[in-house]
Amino acid sequence: MLDIVRIPVLSDNYVWLVHDRASAETVVVDPALADPVIEAAAARGWRITQIWNTHWHGDHTGGNAAIKAATGCAITGPAAEAARIATLDRLVREGDEVRIGAHIARVLEVPAHTAGHIAYHLAEDSVLFIGDTLFAMGCGRLFEGTPAQMFANMRRLEALPGDTQVYCAHEYTLANARYARVAEPDNQAISDRLLRVEAARAVNEATVPTTIAMERATNPFMRAGTVEELALRRAAKDAFKG
Repeated sequence: MLDIVRIPVLSDNYVWLVHDRASAETVVVDPALADPVIEAAAARGWRITQIWNTHWHGDHTGGNAAIKAATGCAITGPAAEAARIATLDRLVREGDEVRIGAHIARVLEVPAHTAGHIAYHLAEDSVLFIGDTLFAMGCGRLFEGTPAQMFANMRRLEALPGDTQVYCAHEYTLANARYARVAEPDNQAISDRLLRVEAARAVNEATVPTTIAMERATNPFMRAGTVEELALRRAAKDAFKG
């Protein structure tokens, strides 16, 4: 069994602390900062043994060096972005496996937000650490990739089991939901989810993790039928002020 703890940092980032009771290993996923992560682990009596990075952006790697210095942990990240993440110990590509205790995560290459973005899929645990590729009701901006790449990512992700728990790295759901209602005004599932998200955020409750099934029903980027439709929706969301 894995214990997964959400650590909110900066204005809207989530760092994930993942603990395996059997092996007593603890993995940090995408640490923007070091101190809150080290403190959260210490408060639980957990020893950090690994960091998994999904991509090179500073709000996902900024805590790497300090956590490694404090704990001696090993850092894994995308081989395609090794030149931009100086702290990596292990470089991984599509199909590679990483482990926490007996739990196996397969690496998925999901480029578009950044050129070498990866995800970690623990199939037997129904868990996906997706970084900034897929958000609750949204997807990452196309900083280094193309709509075609993101469209391919959406097809791949929607094919995962519906009960897969999706751990993304930002609390963007309210803005995403407001845009989703504009993109698909006749989608009752989106309207219903927007109400739930508004209620949650009004009392500062987190809205992630989400699930693949929920995203199939309410994510306008996963629901886009063509590359062109996804491109139009991404451009519209980039300009959306709602």
